[in-house]
Amino acid sequence: MSLSLYVGQDTIKPVSVVRDLGVLGEELMMNQHISKIARVAFYHIRRLRKVRSILGAEITAGLVSAFILSRLDDYSAALSHLLASTIAPLQRVHSAAARLIKDLRPGDI
Repeated sequence: MSLSLYVGQDTIKPVSVVRDLGVLGEELMMNQHISKIARVAFYHIRRLRKVRSILGAEITAGLVSAFILSRLDDYSAALSHLLASTIAPLQRVHSAAARLIKDLRPGDI
């Protein structure tokens, strides 16, 4: 029995993982997804740290909000049911973002 859907000459086959708003739907894939979010966020944090002294705290806070925190907020509802150990990388992103805004070093927060 085929569960495929045929539309014209195209065949749509069922899959076990779907992507909606950039979130992978399968529980096992959440670690991968969180890792990717954290990796991209830390990339932006490293780039912003290089120009932090030129930008000042207010502009840095705006850029951190635009590039990093808004992305974390987009996925917060989808990730809220996960274990603390699974979302720990996102907590590290939050801490690093706060240190960047306040121009602090890792031991300061």
